[in-house]
Amino acid sequence: MAEPKCSFFGRCGGCSSQHLAYQLQLENKKKALASILGFDGVKVFHDKEYGYRNRMDFVFCPNGVGLRKKGTWDKTMQIDKCVISEERLQALLAEVNGFFTENDAFDLRTHKGTLRYAVIRTPGQTSSISFVLNQASPGFEDAVARIKEFASLTTADNIVITYTLPQTDVSSADEYSVVKGSDMLTETLMGHDFLYSVQGFFQNNTAVAGMMHEHCRSLLAAHETKGAHLLDLYCGVGTFGINNADLFKEVTIVEGYGPAIVAANKNVAANGAKNVRPILLDAMYLKRLEFPKPLYVITDPPRSGMHPKTIERLKELKPESIIYISCNVEQLGKDVLKFKDYKIANATMFDLFPQTPHIEAMVELVKM
Repeated sequence: MAEPKCSFFGRCGGCSSQHLAYQLQLENKKKALASILGFDGVKVFHDKEYGYRNRMDFVFCPNGVGLRKKGTWDKTMQIDKCVISEERLQALLAEVNGFFTENDAFDLRTHKGTLRYAVIRTPGQTSSISFVLNQASPGFEDAVARIKEFASLTTADNIVITYTLPQTDVSSADEYSVVKGSDMLTETLMGHDFLYSVQGFFQNNTAVAGMMHEHCRSLLAAHETKGAHLLDLYCGVGTFGINNADLFKEVTIVEGYGPAIVAANKNVAANGAKNVRPILLDAMYLKRLEFPKPLYVITDPPRSGMHPKTIERLKELKPESIIYISCNVEQLGKDVLKFKDYKIANATMFDLFPQTPHIEAMVELVKM
């Protein structure tokens, strides 16, 4: 057992494992992954137990911002400190709480109110706060004016206002406006700088994300790849494809979200990855593309896993190996079983989310 460091533990709906010693958390996660995959010898990578997150989605409360109460979807509690977050993020949390002390907070039951989320991000040397508003609220213009005043006072580099409809519950959207700074952030992985949108996805634990990239590269480097082709599916802003481009003759990175592929093109150019070709395409339509052999694949799908059509196309393409990265290990286990002509050569657990039951996993499948 361990003494929780968070004064809100047990009441907040966030991290739920602080009462367990960290080594026990790691062992439990490792055993769960090994059981799901039916594979012994799972490797484990981890870093700090606390102070690791560079993104938090705080919900507005009447007198500040906070998180959902444990076991509820509609009740909030104000948070003045989040111990799993980086120090810079906590400093920005204090600034938000210090300014927004009387709020027209959005109510999920009635769909009334204006202020919904304050999404704080602190990757690398940059920072942003995205204020998510109910654009249908009568108090919308007043909230915008308050945010503009806050922007003139905060130490955050970038301030964005995101517009959402009352019937939705999302903390990001395609419709937004920049109040201060830029709508782009920068993170460095394996010596490459990557631009991505303040509204977009990026791993929130930089140290362990770096370990993931290094391990992925080591798996690919163990093969003879100089004349081979790499396919990076669900590539986001192109991190895995760009970081491994020098190992391959050609690289194709495929992403279905338009703004991400725009950033990927910028990242390809900025990093001089001339052999990398970004393509905007939903992976379920992978059949539209042809690839030379030998072919290697990295796939990093959302929690729902790969579409059945994507899996069938990969089976037709018969890549030499498939590196499958997943934040949903149960779905990972189901998808892996569908590749009957492959075996698991390596399985690794990355603890990007200490004090929670969640992990990121990486499995390498090789042809039998």
